[in-house]
Amino acid sequence: MAHKKGVGSSRNGRDSNPKFRGIKKYGGEFVTAGNIIARQCGTKWHPGSNVGMGTDYTIYSLVDGVVQFQHHNKKKYKISVLPVEFVEMIVEEVVEA
Repeated sequence: MAHKKGVGSSRNGRDSNPKFRGIKKYGGEFVTAGNIIARQCGTKWHPGSNVGMGTDYTIYSLVDGVVQFQHHNKKKYKISVLPVEFVEMIVEEVVEA
């Protein structure tokens, strides 16, 4: 028989730090070059035009412009950035019409 009471250890007494993944800038929002648009595990969102992807699959803007999301597949999206000059041309055409 044991002369001292055994002390149990907790099996669930640990937790990992939060990673804060997800969309940081949504469609239609203005971004500057270097802004992070999305943080992700794997490639749920794929980089489109004027967008780069880091080694941890972070999608970031390469130019100043407006974020645009497009359906790439059933579950996957393509994220692009329309440059400021292009957006200004579209606005001018709408105003003239």
